[in-house]
Amino acid sequence: MTDTTSNQMWGGRFAAGPDAIMEAINASIGFDQRMAAQDIAGSRAHAAMLAATGVITDSDAQAIREGLLTVLSEIEAGEFVFSTALEDIHMNVEARLKEIIGEPAGRLHTGRSRNDQVATDFKLWVRDQLDAAESGLLALIAALLSQAEAGADWVMPGFTHLQTAQPVTWGHHMMAYVEMFGRDLSRVRDARARMNESPLGAAALAGTSFPVDRDMTATALGFDRPAANSLDAVSDRDFALEFLSAASICAMHLSRFAEELVIWSSAQFRFVTLSDRFSTGSSIMPQKKNPDAAELIRAKVGRIYGANTALMMVMKGLPLAYSKDMQEDKEQVFDAADSWMLALAAMEGMVRDMTANRECLAAAAGSGFSTATDLADWLVRVLGLPFRDAHHVTGALVARAETRGCDLPDLTIEEMQETHAGITEDVYSVLGVENSVNSRTSYGGTAPAQVRAQVQRWKDMLG
Repeated sequence: MTDTTSNQMWGGRFAAGPDAIMEAINASIGFDQRMAAQDIAGSRAHAAMLAATGVITDSDAQAIREGLLTVLSEIEAGEFVFSTALEDIHMNVEARLKEIIGEPAGRLHTGRSRNDQVATDFKLWVRDQLDAAESGLLALIAALLSQAEAGADWVMPGFTHLQTAQPVTWGHHMMAYVEMFGRDLSRVRDARARMNESPLGAAALAGTSFPVDRDMTATALGFDRPAANSLDAVSDRDFALEFLSAASICAMHLSRFAEELVIWSSAQFRFVTLSDRFSTGSSIMPQKKNPDAAELIRAKVGRIYGANTALMMVMKGLPLAYSKDMQEDKEQVFDAADSWMLALAAMEGMVRDMTANRECLAAAAGSGFSTATDLADWLVRVLGLPFRDAHHVTGALVARAETRGCDLPDLTIEEMQETHAGITEDVYSVLGVENSVNSRTSYGGTAPAQVRAQVQRWKDMLG
């Protein structure tokens, strides 16, 4: 027989041996206590249904209802003592309920299992987080719309490869993020609609022989309908995976914007000034103003992506229906939700408070031969050149301007005509950055009129 006291793995915090190890690995109360409100809401709905269907008496249901409210008030007041020995939030609540009301507490679990109970609690919790994400996205979109409307005609450089490409407007750039976060909003709403089916009443995996009314509990908990297959109801974690997927895509969008804010707020760009509320100073360099909030948003992506991958790995090899592996479904979702909500709130605050430096934007918009494409388009449209020929002529004029150390609008008409004799004074009408952005009137283009139209479209959609 093995002497367990000699096993180094059972020393220290596991000095009591295998029983302590099993308790530690089996318990989830350290994190699933966050679902206390959802657990009690589900139990209240279940008790009311059991009374309505005659499974338990009205007096027992009333005692359960009042006892659960007492438990909830204790938890909310920070007076509840959570026990690792009782494993999870469900058993902790039920044990305390029994202490308060006695025998009727034992009837609460009739017609259900911890399997459908935890699935219901987790769905309710994730649904609440989706609602919070929707609110956060709506606030961020509103902040972006305010920025876009204020700077609908402010010119700035548009980039590809982080190289100056063509002039755009500040409003147009802000509206690009409105479209991104608008898709995130759509994904959140879509995920919420699809997950809104109640697992309660599926019991362990096969349903129950008690005459439960699953429609009643589904309605009481705000679900659209009960889940249609008991095996799937207790083993499904798609709703959590969709939550993490939507969070991951949105976090990527937040990170892209955060990266631009880090670049734009640098001394080399000076496109934006971030408020002191979302910046910090250096401990030794008094001139520094660091965009810490943006940088931390950028870093949060790793935690959210990691949570998404972790849960996929938990679920990928599980046979139907429930396996204890699924206890590992919550911690990463909780952490990702915290990271996502914080990142949304921080980005909304930064966008609402930041100041775009119009003069710096305009100065940068005219650099880097940003109107070269406008020149090529003019050669095609006015002189009838094939675009490839126009591209060649424009390239030659850019090279000439580089040699002179000037921009395209600074070349004289004579210099331009030396490259192509057909060029006329009219070419200057397209070379200024203001002329450039005003000409981009195609739907979704950067022209101020188009930007204002898109702002109004979004305002109308959001009401």
